[in-house]
Amino acid sequence: MSLAAAAPARSGLGLSGTAMLFAAPALFASNMVAARWAHDANLPPVFLAFGRWLIALLILLPLAAPALRAHRKTLWRALPSLAPLAVLGMGVAVAPQYIGAQNTSATNIALIFSCSPILVALLEAIIWRKPLSALRGAGLALALGGVLVVLARGDAQTLARLDFGQGDLWVLLAATGWAFYTVLQKRLSLPAVPDSARLAAMMLGGVLALAPFAAIEAAAGATPPWGDPRLAAMLLFLAVVPSLGAYYVYGRLISQAGPATAGLSMFLVPVYAALLAWPLLGEAPQLFHAYGFVMILLGVKLASSRMRAAAATAAAPA
Repeated sequence: MSLAAAAPARSGLGLSGTAMLFAAPALFASNMVAARWAHDANLPPVFLAFGRWLIALLILLPLAAPALRAHRKTLWRALPSLAPLAVLGMGVAVAPQYIGAQNTSATNIALIFSCSPILVALLEAIIWRKPLSALRGAGLALALGGVLVVLARGDAQTLARLDFGQGDLWVLLAATGWAFYTVLQKRLSLPAVPDSARLAAMMLGGVLALAPFAAIEAAAGATPPWGDPRLAAMLLFLAVVPSLGAYYVYGRLISQAGPATAGLSMFLVPVYAALLAWPLLGEAPQLFHAYGFVMILLGVKLASSRMRAAAATAAAPA
């Protein structure tokens, strides 16, 4: 019997897993606030996605260079696994979101993106035939109800007035790309290399995938305002916080808790977005934020409890 088999099974996510479950959506929520500000500053959306990953890669490269050199052959052999992750996570999940922000409201963006955990569960159930238990389904429904409470500001009539248009379809594309990215992070055979090397490789893939689309955008007349200091400030913020920070934490969360539980953290994004909007946009939290937050937390706990119990049973000696 191995030492790992003899060790008692861990219950729950643990302290680090719980911290990542709450930290990842906060980092992603900052991206929504920044995207709204970038739209007001007339920054080209595809270039913004391209530039964010390029700068993030340049920041990470000095740290990741030794690991990239040491594991270059392993990374090259893993190209069939890393390439789709780069295209989905760094391209499809980002650029369409910025494009959609030009024609839809922040409320609609948050609502659509917060449904990505539902898409994760459906993808695993339909494509990979993973059973969706009644308990997990109830947890997903409860968490989604909490999201709707926050986004509707406690008024059920607000949802009836939502108008889904072209911008919403772009955001739906981004949310679908993110759901596939989340599932494939766990389903694909990823190379056993340091996290920094794997993330740098996927960032490079994202830069290469977005470059031609940024060029097409510029050729169409949407050129970056090079003389505007807000461009450099926005790109640096996006590179550090929702790129390096969020993707590293989210990747570790997937490795530790699995794609389904990691996907549940997206339910918290609208809550954090509302909290960030208080100091930055002058929108003070209301009582409905508390109601929605409690519903989301209970839903996340309910939806993930079945998986934790199953993991503990599987780890127990026969």
